[in-house]
Amino acid sequence: MKRFLLIIGVCCLLGLSGCGRSKGGNTLVSRSFTPTGWERFDFVKNELDIKKPTTYDLSLEVSFDSTYAYNYFSVVFSIFDNEGNPFRSKSYKFWVKDPDGSWKSTLADGSYHFTFPVNKELSINEPGIYHCQLESHMPITPLLGVKKVAIIYN
Repeated sequence: MKRFLLIIGVCCLLGLSGCGRSKGGNTLVSRSFTPTGWERFDFVKNELDIKKPTTYDLSLEVSFDSTYAYNYFSVVFSIFDNEGNPFRSKSYKFWVKDPDGSWKSTLADGSYHFTFPVNKELSINEPGIYHCQLESHMPITPLLGVKKVAIIYN
């Protein structure tokens, strides 16, 4: 628990947006977007200072407004070691609408909210500084209609 509080404290000290508590857990990395959209290589990043072996259950929280034009949402979530070498990286594709274009979520507070599993029991066994990164993996840029993305852990 102290490790998680340390991570959150570092986030807040660095002034990164979205640090703190989310509906589903603690926020690892987060960003809200303006109406101009999410650019393809505008990575959402954060730094993790791992002091001892730890395990995370990770989920992606994402909110859309009605201007989002696709039936799916695709992202790449990566973790790099301090030298920039990939530790874990995976592309995810989540269906947010039915084939007929109907949302698979109800509209609440002007947004369609989703929580998707990303990695259950992700283990980091070596202490050190790690960098996590979330990137849009959609075929168009800027990606309009995405209001917020976050990787959360429990």
